[in-house]
Amino acid sequence: MAEQRFPLARIPAEVSAIAERLKGAGHEAWYVGGAVRDALIEQLTGRAPERPGDFDIATSARPEQVQQLFRRTVPVGIEHGTVAVLDEKGGAHEVTTFRRDVKTDGRHAVVEFGVSLEEDLARRDFTINAVAVHPWTGELKDPFNGQVHMALGVLCAVGDAATRFREDRLRVLRGLRFAAALDLEIEPATWAAIAASVGELDHLSRERVREEWLKTLATSAPSRGIGLWQRSGVLGEVWPELRGLGEAALPRLDDVGPRDPVLLTAAALHRAGASVDAAGSAALRLRFSNKDAERVAAIVAGLLAPLPEPADARGVRRWLTRHRSHARDVIAAAEPAQRRAALLAAIDAILAAREPLALQDLAITGADLIAAGMRPGPAMGQVLRSLLDAVLDDPALNTRERLLARAKELG
Repeated sequence: MAEQRFPLARIPAEVSAIAERLKGAGHEAWYVGGAVRDALIEQLTGRAPERPGDFDIATSARPEQVQQLFRRTVPVGIEHGTVAVLDEKGGAHEVTTFRRDVKTDGRHAVVEFGVSLEEDLARRDFTINAVAVHPWTGELKDPFNGQVHMALGVLCAVGDAATRFREDRLRVLRGLRFAAALDLEIEPATWAAIAASVGELDHLSRERVREEWLKTLATSAPSRGIGLWQRSGVLGEVWPELRGLGEAALPRLDDVGPRDPVLLTAAALHRAGASVDAAGSAALRLRFSNKDAERVAAIVAGLLAPLPEPADARGVRRWLTRHRSHARDVIAAAEPAQRRAALLAAIDAILAAREPLALQDLAITGADLIAAGMRPGPAMGQVLRSLLDAVLDDPALNTRERLLARAKELG
């Protein structure tokens, strides 16, 4: 491959200013990170990234020297050499000291500073992430042929794949995400090492697993990422509730409405046959927030009930009484996709007309019934529910006079 130069015009001024200051203090500085990778992939293949990464800086300066050089810093991972330098607008840019791993437990590493750029790149996960850019010449340091792999559309571990994954089990999930997001084929040795590492994923915190799962679903074709999780064995290990997700169901997940990972999680659980309780419990196990877990369960509950026909206003109103809070989520995840627009239009018309859908929407209250002579108690609650049932059939009945008259008939 002909020697490539990085287009330095793509470097944000705030990042280049950090590199300039490091250079002025006598330190090496190189651009690294997802933005370098994404820009090179675009340059080599013409494919622009869906979500460009960040430009980070790798440097020979030790963390304490970085902190001394810059007025505003945050020690985001100082034990591993990473300091966030804040620019004038408050933006954070990671600056990390050249390092190598001394020992690791499969997630947390003890690192040593004072090494070369080449040694620093050798400890990285995949060759596409082991490319550095010289800040003033655009020269590329690419000791592991990352650009070749980018051009070929291949994901390959740096050095021995099994060793890379033993050092950090999170790299298994990151690799699946990169392959999905960047549309890469995983080379055989790296794939074999991923599959062999599945049983060791309990080293990872559930929070980190959740984050990788959600990032994987946030791509333009989530089915690709879920398929990789499935074929590697990771899916059944992490989400046993999704073991029933058939291969034929995967492409249909790409038809789910907006690229909302929580919504997609619920859709996948439903298509795998998970119950409402199992779906909510699974989301909590993966450390989804209580709010997101409740949302997952509510979407699955909505998908288990038949959707109303858009032309059946009565049926739409009755469906909304049960699923109003997550109606749009349920419709976005429902099949077939062709019915969604018409059903959403029917819902919008009902909501715009403020048609009654709940007890609080009735034109009378319990106080009105008491004033009319009805005794408080279970019977009065049943009357109110009967009145709601009536106005769901015919919203025109929802006036004070008509409802009081109907209540007297019922009472």
